[in-house]
Amino acid sequence: MSELFRIVNGALRLDIDKVRNYTAFLADKLEKAGDVSSAGRLRKMLEESDQQLRPAGAAFARALPVDEDSRFPLIEQVNLKSVSEAPVVLGQDQWDTVNEFLSIAKSYALADTDVLSTSLSLLMYGPPGTGKSRLARHIAKELGLDLYVARLDGLISSFLGSTSKNIRALFDFAAKTPCVLFLDEFDAIAKLRGDSQELGELKRVVNSFIQNLDTLGSHSIVIAATNHRELLDSAVWRRFSYRLALDFPSAELREKMWTTFSGTMEFTEREIALLVDLSEGFTGSDIREVYVRLRRRQLTKHEHPGLKDAFQVLQNMGIGEGEDRRFLSLLRSKDVPGIAASLRERNAKLYSHAALADLLGVSKATAHRWAAGTEIETNG
Repeated sequence: MSELFRIVNGALRLDIDKVRNYTAFLADKLEKAGDVSSAGRLRKMLEESDQQLRPAGAAFARALPVDEDSRFPLIEQVNLKSVSEAPVVLGQDQWDTVNEFLSIAKSYALADTDVLSTSLSLLMYGPPGTGKSRLARHIAKELGLDLYVARLDGLISSFLGSTSKNIRALFDFAAKTPCVLFLDEFDAIAKLRGDSQELGELKRVVNSFIQNLDTLGSHSIVIAATNHRELLDSAVWRRFSYRLALDFPSAELREKMWTTFSGTMEFTEREIALLVDLSEGFTGSDIREVYVRLRRRQLTKHEHPGLKDAFQVLQNMGIGEGEDRRFLSLLRSKDVPGIAASLRERNAKLYSHAALADLLGVSKATAHRWAAGTEIETNG
C-alpha cells in the first residue's frame, strides 16, 4: 500500500506532519475497505501522540496555510460529499487523457524512491464554463482524495516578497497531505509577468512557483486550470505532464447533455435536436443553467416546460454575450418574423413550420406566413 511508503519516508525525514496526515488517510482507507479494527488502532495511535485527544473516528485536523500578513487562507478544502452535480460530459479523446491520468495516479507513487520522482500534473485550459472545476472534483472523487483549491490571485500578496513565501507554504502543505491540489485561475501569476512595474520581483515569483512544482515529489497530484492559455509562460507549460483542452461542446456532446437533462422535461427527440442546434456556442455550464431554470419553471407552474419555454431561456442566456459565442445574435432581437425566416434559412428540414410554431408560440399558419413573407421581401 503506497501510504506505508509515504509514512516511512516522513518518519525517516522527521516530517511529523506527513506521518500524521498519511496515517489518518490510511485509517480512512482501511475503514472503507472494512478493516475497522486496524483503522481504530491507527486512530488511537494518533490520539495518544497528539496534544489534544480527539474522539475515535473524527477526521484528523490539518492546519491550512495562511498569508502571514493578512492571515487570509491560501487554500480551502472542497466538501466533495456535499457536491451533487450532473455527470461530466467529454469527447472520447478527452476521456482518454483523463482516464490515462487517473490510471497513472492510482499507481504512480508506489514508493517515494520510484524513478518517476516528479509530481503528477494536469493542466486544463479553455473558456469559462467548460467544466474545468467540475472535472477536478471528478478526478479527486475517483482517486478517493481530498480536493484543496488554491486561488492564485489570493496567493499574491500586496508585499511581493511575501508571495514566494505563500507559494512555498502552499506546496509544503501539498507535500505533506494526501490530496489533489487544484490551482484555479492559474494565469494569475502569468499575467503579472507582463506588468511593467517591479518586473524583476515578479519574475522571481514565477521562478519560485516553478521550483516548488519541480520539487513537489511523486506522491503529489496537481491540477491547474486557466481561461487564458495565451498568458502562460512556456516554462510553465513544460511542468505539466498532461494537458487537456476544454472547449465549447460539439453538437454530439450537446446532444448528450440535453438527453441527460431532458429526463424530467419530457422533450422529444425532435425537440432535443432543435435544442442542440439552438445551443451552438453555449458551454456545458450554460446548458446546465438552462436546465435549472426550466426546472424552476416546472416546479412553480406545475407543468412540464415546452419548447417555447426552452427557447425563451436560451434567448435570455444569450444577452450580453459576444458574437463569437452565440451563432444567432438575431435571436435576441424583437423581430420575431425575422427570427422565423433566419431559422428556416439555416435548416429548413430541422426548422419546419411546425417546429417554428412550437418555438415561437404561434400557429403553424402564422409561422409559415412569417417565414414566407420575410423570404419574399428579401428576394424581392
